[in-house]
Amino acid sequence: MTISLQYAGITVTDVDEALGFYRDALGFEVQNDVANGGFRWVTLGSPGQPDLSIVLSEPHAGRSQADGDALEELLVKGVLQTLVFRSDDLDASFEKVRSSGAEVLQEPIKQPWGPRDCAFRDPSGNTVRISQA
Repeated sequence: MTISLQYAGITVTDVDEALGFYRDALGFEVQNDVANGGFRWVTLGSPGQPDLSIVLSEPHAGRSQADGDALEELLVKGVLQTLVFRSDDLDASFEKVRSSGAEVLQEPIKQPWGPRDCAFRDPSGNTVRISQA
């Protein structure tokens, strides 16, 4: 039996604003853009990994009002999951994302536990790390 990751959900406050980060700055490609009940889910994929996708959605999409409110509160605080991406050229990736205006949390450095990486906040406050492949 083989199990692999198909997609991961990323909660954002504004899907269009998040597209500017994940599509334009990180280079993901839009695979699907679905509207339903006043909300959208946008699926993006990496050109190098066609079987793995990320899905952007707002806190209240597909959730109760109370659950959406709670998730939005955590999102605004910046305490949701950290996303870690891998790049074959960390310095070029860092410069591309920084030039997009993203908030830099950490410039590229060699970590004591091994990898060389950098960190940003996406427009919604999620922490995004990029590690050297």
